[in-house]
Amino acid sequence: MNKPVRIDSHQHFWLLERGDYDWLDSSLDVLYRDYQPPELSALLADTGVDKTVLVQAAASVEESHYLLSLAARYDFIAGVVGWIDMESDGATRQLEELAIHPKLVGIRPLIQDIADPDWMLQSALHPVFEQLIERRLCFDALVKPVHLQKLNTLLARYPDLKVVIDHGAKPDIANDEFEPWAQQMQTIASNSQAYCKLSGLLTEAAKDAGAAELLPYMRHLLECFGPERLMWGSDWPVLNLAGDYPGWLEIATGFLAPLAEQEKNAIFGGNAARFYQLELPQ
Repeated sequence: MNKPVRIDSHQHFWLLERGDYDWLDSSLDVLYRDYQPPELSALLADTGVDKTVLVQAAASVEESHYLLSLAARYDFIAGVVGWIDMESDGATRQLEELAIHPKLVGIRPLIQDIADPDWMLQSALHPVFEQLIERRLCFDALVKPVHLQKLNTLLARYPDLKVVIDHGAKPDIANDEFEPWAQQMQTIASNSQAYCKLSGLLTEAAKDAGAAELLPYMRHLLECFGPERLMWGSDWPVLNLAGDYPGWLEIATGFLAPLAEQEKNAIFGGNAARFYQLELPQ
């Protein structure tokens, strides 16, 4: 019997000398260095993770081309979520150029860094959303709780758009802020076909937090999206601000242990493969 494929649905690479990452400076300490495929490959081998989805970390089309070049060189990268300037007149052309690469699976604007919470609802973005639907490409929603009502509106406007919410919408775990995040996530899960990533939660918690602090939030995401629409991701190397790859995988594995094997296999790989339409070896 074949072993189920394990997929990390959310990780990053960067090369400082490229100059793409204006958010990345020496104040971020552990993150302020190059993170490249050989380092992650060793972690994957140690933890039994087979494939990854590589996600953009800069508002740069050039970075997206760079990530796609890495995907062409390293087989463990099953898909790339890139970035385009969605507001520009050339947005659809940028998407067409990226989509030539077979490992492009979607795009992600850095909504969390955009001051206007209504940004995603502007009419100028309509052609891009339509093209994503036409090409069956995915939309990673990097949002915070302040954006959730707007995201719910967007999902209603584009019911055929394939959307996954990154990092559980980044609830403020450090300050025990559960509502209104919890109700808004329940509304989105009930009203749409959106998926959600079980990722990025450790870095939203207080220093030295562990499974106990994350439990109410992880439990709520599982209750809302079920094992059919939840996918595990590491958010490596950002994860290193609060923990490490084996540690976060252990927390998630422990939390999901009571589920049936089929459900666990879905969250740890099957859902990401289906959502992103990853081409995997049989």
